Amino acid sequence: MSNPAVAYQQPRAEKTRAEILKRAVDIGSAEGLEGVSIGRLAAELAMSKTGVFAHFGSKEELQLATVNLAADIFVAEVVEPALKSPRGIQRLTASLNNWLSYVERIVFRGGCFFAAASAEFDSRPGPVRDKIAELTRAWVVGLEDEVKEAQKLKQLAKKTKSRQLVFELHAYVQEANWAFKLFDDKTAFARARLAISSRIATEQRCKSTKRR
Repeated sequence: MSNPAVAYQQPRAEKTRAEILKRAVDIGSAEGLEGVSIGRLAAELAMSKTGVFAHFGSKEELQLATVNLAADIFVAEVVEPALKSPRGIQRLTASLNNWLSYVERIVFRGGCFFAAASAEFDSRPGPVRDKIAELTRAWVVGLEDEVKEAQKLKQLAKKTKSRQLVFELHAYVQEANWAFKLFDDKTAFARARLAISSRIATEQRCKSTKRR
């Protein structure tokens, strides 16, 4: 027979953990993951350090859990809506536009969580850096897959270099995120969208010219 007290405590513990991570993601996006500490979270959430520690065990585990939650939010805000679009150019464009929208709507107060985390940990070996790199690489590979699918669907020429095209498209969004956060430049999103559509259109024109 299950213990009613344990059954009651488990949902409570999960709720508390979720509240801790929600605050951690917000802090991490704006101030860096080093700002995500057990002491800081305990103070902000009016909890004991022991109470916060019990959910994670170490600062590194807390940081990893924060990165994983940020990834879940990114998938919900950016990836899943894009999956409703047909594969190829439409899904590629939807993915990039959703990414811009997620920054523009300030889903995280620090802008793109992974842009901030990548800059913070790119020269710091360890499990946190590895997790950030793994998740970021998966996103880039997903974009490259859509370029390759567009080639299969004859929306783009076979000679289109998927890695180079995605490198450039990815950079447009990163630049918009930087300009928005550093200069409060809200026009950066429109410029990024124009750059993305123009770059893709250039590849499509190359395909049409070749067919003539």
